[in-house]
Amino acid sequence: MRPCVIFNPAARGEKAKRFRRYLDDIGSECALKLTWAAGVARQLAAEAVTEGFETIVAAGGDGTLNEVLNGIGDVPDGFAKARLGVLPLGTVNVFAKEYAIPTNIAKAWAAIQLGHEIQIDLPKVEFGDGRERRFFAQLAGAGLDAMAIERINWETKKVIGPLAYVVAGARAMGAPQFTITTSNGKETLAGELVLVGNGRFYGGKFVLFPEADARDGLLEVCVFPKLDWGVIAKTGCALLFQNGRELPGARYLRCREFELTSSPAAPLEVEGEGIGTLPAKFSVEQRRLRVVVPR
Repeated sequence: MRPCVIFNPAARGEKAKRFRRYLDDIGSECALKLTWAAGVARQLAAEAVTEGFETIVAAGGDGTLNEVLNGIGDVPDGFAKARLGVLPLGTVNVFAKEYAIPTNIAKAWAAIQLGHEIQIDLPKVEFGDGRERRFFAQLAGAGLDAMAIERINWETKKVIGPLAYVVAGARAMGAPQFTITTSNGKETLAGELVLVGNGRFYGGKFVLFPEADARDGLLEVCVFPKLDWGVIAKTGCALLFQNGRELPGARYLRCREFELTSSPAAPLEVEGEGIGTLPAKFSVEQRRLRVVVPR
């Protein structure tokens, strides 16, 4: 069966424009479902699973990828029935960088057609007093980075790209920070920023979790006890020039499940999209997510 591609026709940016032009070339090779608002990609992905599509492609950024991933998960046995493909059209595309998925549309589409599949771990976060659930593929966070996402000017993001996150982060640093408690039942850490990874990269091709293995059934947790401009500067330099090493001043955990709590409730994000506030419980299912990647 042909892949099903989920795409927002109103998406802006050069990559989205190139993809719209490329649709004429691949129209006969796929089924296309068009979104029109936030959350619709999730509904369309669930619909595609029930229609029997075995490969469902997120054509967009990490946020679109997350919606499609959760749409697959909304269907009983959805992850057994369908696998995830990615055409990276977003600003950062962290997941695509993790698995060397080309940003060149023709090359990325060729990889999807070849259909080489791997199985990776599937993280999940439960929040809103346990009433809400969100799967994610690559990363999540609570505290400063989620505050920064709340402050991003999306028009600026289209102009300056990833630098928009830096600007928003500077704005978030001017606000009171949260104290977040991280506990896995054996060890407890407190900090003002908690980042969670299912891969090595964060914010682009920056190695935040050097020991990460997306097939080992464990999540990577990075806790910054205290944030100030000195810590931010040291962390930035380490990410730029010390790839493959743990960050100075950060504390790390590797575990199958853990909880985050704070008072007042700190903001929470997955895949660069704000989803709610703490408390939250994280867990992971080993090698449950099927992904199409280049050989």
